[in-house]
Amino acid sequence: MTVEEFEGRVDVFLAKALDKTRSFVQKIIEGGNVWVNQKQIVKTSHKVKSGDLIKVVIPDPVPVNLTPQDIDIDIVYEDEHLAVINKPQGMVVHPGAGNYDNTLVNALLYRFEGKLSSINGVIRPGIVHRLDKDTSGLLIVAKANEAHIKLSEALKNHEIKRVYFAICEGVLKEDSGIINAPIGRHPVNRLKMAVVPNGKEAITYFEVLEKFDKYTFVKLRLKTGRTHQIRVHMSYIGHPVVGDSLYGRAKNEFGVEGQLLHAGEIEFVHPIEGKLMHFKAELPEHFKKILETLRMRSLK
Repeated sequence: MTVEEFEGRVDVFLAKALDKTRSFVQKIIEGGNVWVNQKQIVKTSHKVKSGDLIKVVIPDPVPVNLTPQDIDIDIVYEDEHLAVINKPQGMVVHPGAGNYDNTLVNALLYRFEGKLSSINGVIRPGIVHRLDKDTSGLLIVAKANEAHIKLSEALKNHEIKRVYFAICEGVLKEDSGIINAPIGRHPVNRLKMAVVPNGKEAITYFEVLEKFDKYTFVKLRLKTGRTHQIRVHMSYIGHPVVGDSLYGRAKNEFGVEGQLLHAGEIEFVHPIEGKLMHFKAELPEHFKKILETLRMRSLK
């Protein structure tokens, strides 16, 4: 690729050009997989400028053998084609770099004896859509490839209805509304997402359920499903989710680690049987306790 209208560090340029995190790009550079003007470089601080020619070779991922693990999971529904799981806060959905144990996938491999769809490869078997590590609630898992393909198509066409519940900072003025703001990679911090002009369409509907002195309990529905969508959108309108240290405050008065965001309802047409499926999952105990604290406080 050719550098255009840029002057600065090569890792910064490549992170933006490849839409990858800087840490990912830095590992590629340090591994000797980048050439600038036909010269191999290994320093991530190497300076490039407009007109420079860069060659990047992204190595194939290292094969990973995932281990089935006997981890207790809440299976809300299961048949031969799919399952609906109520994921707890704090559990990673699928393995990633340096994190190959104690994920939902490890638990699913054990529970379903490896009978999961292979559409997403060995790292994400059965995973149709994801929830962030610290977001609890419902997600669909495909056990068969045919079901996975049809569910993915339904997700793409916005035919899977997902409802979330959150406690947000501050008091929302409007009782309901639509947040229509495009989301893409953050221009500076590549580990974050942000509302950006050239981002992908992102639409979130919100409805206020309860208002407190400094907080709002809201119900949210996704039309699109961008990475961190609700967290980014609520922060964008000035009401980040409580406990979300990435998009909101570093600390909160309740001492919770991880956002108070719960995927409480999901509805979809069964990909094989054609019947309408609707599931609900109660708020986690720590979430309910904070709600009760706020309610008691408002009565004083």
